[in-house]
Amino acid sequence: MTFADLAAGAKVAARTLATLTRAQKDAGLQAMADALAASAPAVLAANAADVAAARASGTPESLIDRLALTGGRIDSMVTGLRDLAALPDPVGDVVRGWTNANGVRVRQVRVPFGVVGIIYEARPNVTADAAGICLKSGNAALLRGSSSALNSNRAVITALRAGLAASGLPRDAVQLVEGDRSVTGEMMTARGLVDLLIPRGGAGLINAVVAGSTVPVIETGTGNCHLFVDASADQEMALRIMLNAKVQRPSVCNALETLLVHADTASTFLPKALAALAEAGVTVHGTAAVQAYSDAVVPAEPDEFDAEYLTLDLACDVVDSIDAAIEHIRTHTTGHSETIVTNDRSCADQFVAEVDAAAVLVNASSRFVDGGEFGFGAEIGISTQKLHARGPMGLAEMTSSKYIVDGDGQTRG
Repeated sequence: MTFADLAAGAKVAARTLATLTRAQKDAGLQAMADALAASAPAVLAANAADVAAARASGTPESLIDRLALTGGRIDSMVTGLRDLAALPDPVGDVVRGWTNANGVRVRQVRVPFGVVGIIYEARPNVTADAAGICLKSGNAALLRGSSSALNSNRAVITALRAGLAASGLPRDAVQLVEGDRSVTGEMMTARGLVDLLIPRGGAGLINAVVAGSTVPVIETGTGNCHLFVDASADQEMALRIMLNAKVQRPSVCNALETLLVHADTASTFLPKALAALAEAGVTVHGTAAVQAYSDAVVPAEPDEFDAEYLTLDLACDVVDSIDAAIEHIRTHTTGHSETIVTNDRSCADQFVAEVDAAAVLVNASSRFVDGGEFGFGAEIGISTQKLHARGPMGLAEMTSSKYIVDGDGQTRG
């Protein structure tokens, strides 16, 4: 089947999805969850084949972690679908409305985009999340996963489509796009067939889709996430936040990549921080000011402060002031998630006001910047652009809007 055939089927399915009630969509999500849970052994077997092939080809362990599924991760995928069913339906929500002096009534309401194409790397859990969010928001999904996860994605999609069929919804609401790189090119230029394209992965993938698409794109971004430990910070709190943000799952985009420490607290905080990071297996890449506190610190190359390691590596520097920290972040940020630990409310307010990112955190781990943690049920990705969708993209971000104008025969003079 060609990509044009898949897209045409999705277009037909999207027309049906746009008219569904919340009850119908929620029943579909529950059926998809049931089918995925029942298919867990098949999904795990398919994933094991993908992981074995990836290891044999020398894939780094950080990417293996993104690719690998476990029983717990499949349970989370199932729970994510059920959580989506429990959330309000955004379609039909009135964004704003008013009545003009001539009696014409105007409403702006949320509507589905139509056909959403998602291009993503590894992480087969994205397949279930994306399918569920698209269904709940009334969109048909064309899912283009990486070749490294092909067996896993096939197994997940087979289960999801079986759930759709069991609930009486069109199977073509969720489709896997297979084929070589030319198919990705077709997706990026399929104006009229694909209404929106979302890339989710590394900088290379995202930049290629943004540069090569004629289809509208919502750009998800890489995460060079910073943590600034202010002079007034509670050091034990800062240590907890630092370790959680770096170590809890280092291969994801909201993990900590750069640590900045105020010079007034460096002599007491850095020895503890460097020891804790070393114990956790983290390699610190630091400037001379950081190296002075530990022989284990690796000299940081200048471009490392622009890096998204996605591994147990961390860039580190000492800064003289909150202004210097903000300037460093402005220079190197990818606009994802930036954190300050401080007990000074004026410093917190300055950081929030002057740091430009999709999420700015005060005294909390950047690992909270996630659709599930925000209560969205799941997420399509984390947008670092500045259009209508910024930060974790849940159901509301997967809708557009249209104006409905009601009158009683009024005409314009």
